[in-house]
Amino acid sequence: MIQFQIDEERCIQCGECAEDCPAGVISMEEYPVINEEGCFRCQHCLAVCPTGAVSILGRNPDKSVALEGNMPDPARLETLIKGRRSIRRYSNRDLDPALIDQLLDIAWHAPTGVNAQSVLFTVVKEKRIMNRLRQEVMSELARLKVDGKLPPGFAGQYLGGAVKSWQKDGTDIIFRGAPHLLVTSAPKDAPCPAQDTIIALTTFQLMAHTRGVGTVWDGMFMMALSVIPDLAARIGIPEDHIMGYAMVFGEPAVEYHRTVQRGRAIINVVK
Repeated sequence: MIQFQIDEERCIQCGECAEDCPAGVISMEEYPVINEEGCFRCQHCLAVCPTGAVSILGRNPDKSVALEGNMPDPARLETLIKGRRSIRRYSNRDLDPALIDQLLDIAWHAPTGVNAQSVLFTVVKEKRIMNRLRQEVMSELARLKVDGKLPPGFAGQYLGGAVKSWQKDGTDIIFRGAPHLLVTSAPKDAPCPAQDTIIALTTFQLMAHTRGVGTVWDGMFMMALSVIPDLAARIGIPEDHIMGYAMVFGEPAVEYHRTVQRGRAIINVVK
């Protein structure tokens, strides 16, 4: 049920809701009406209405945050992007669960193809659960190494090295000692599952760093997922999902003081 409603006292008949609708299902011929079957549920109509006359999906436009005067300063956003570092040293403290929920809610607002909104966030919220997962993964990888079943090439070398470091002195190369883990996935039949999951994780990462939360894209755990057949199912990821990527996060045990200088971007100008 779309629940598309117009506040007649507020509506100025500007037609912005119809003009901006990506699905083209709003008509202004008589009065704004909507073809419910074709609606993407993107809420563009609610967001674009200058007077807050449009309500859809039961959302009250007055409860949305006004964009004017509330957008980030471009220079500060640039500093965030350039100053973001991969964090590989973490404190041993859990983050506030409410903070994790807030970050996930914001990441849920990341764009998805055809507004599918089907990304699943699989998250470890407690370090005690993380420690158990860490032990299980390292034990499984150690067994595969002993049995000669680690894959050849790059992945096998890295996973084998991770097992060696873990057994030697408890150094955790897979999860970097982080107290939390986030994995994104989406149904295979979603319009853009691979892209949606990466966009969501990127959004999570940037917002996390604004709140002092460190993150690192965890390619090592992705390798572990590929060699431990039931690991994805064990952490609750449905069989019909495409894996996006993994990210560990937590309170950093390191502080960076300035941006890096990467030099010129690699750009191909079409002429």
